[in-house]
Amino acid sequence: MLNHLVLSVAEVHNTMISNMIVVTGSFVLLLVLLKIFAWDSIAAILKKREDKIANDLDSAEQSRVDAAKLAEERETQLSHSRVEASEIIKSARDTGETSRQAIVSDAKKEASRLKEKAQSDISIERQAAFASIKDDVADISLQIAEKILSQELSPEAHQTLIDQCIDGLGKKDEA
Repeated sequence: MLNHLVLSVAEVHNTMISNMIVVTGSFVLLLVLLKIFAWDSIAAILKKREDKIANDLDSAEQSRVDAAKLAEERETQLSHSRVEASEIIKSARDTGETSRQAIVSDAKKEASRLKEKAQSDISIERQAAFASIKDDVADISLQIAEKILSQELSPEAHQTLIDQCIDGLGKKDEA
């Protein structure tokens, strides 16, 4: 039996070696067939994938650079907008101040003109009043002179004559 066991182990060993040779040969044959028929296709697919990954990385870097430039441009535009807004506000203030000064100047000129006109009107009215008073005094003087010449006056008559003239003036003014 021992013989049989040794033979069996030798057969198993031979079978195992022959299986190994067959499997190794099959594997080598598979590799050769892969190399002949599929290796170029697989290498092309892997190359495309490598190129795509490299392009994606380059594209991502370019996008980051573009985003940084765009952010910088926006910041510059915002800065210019702030400066422009400041200039517009300053210009509006200057224009407002100029307009205010012009309005105040015009108002002062108009007030001065109205004051001068009022003074002129007052002067004309004053002269007219003096002329009227002068005429009234002349008329009163003539009336007093007529009455004095027509009669001799005592102090009581003189007072009565004055009162009558004053009463006559009041009635003329009312009419």
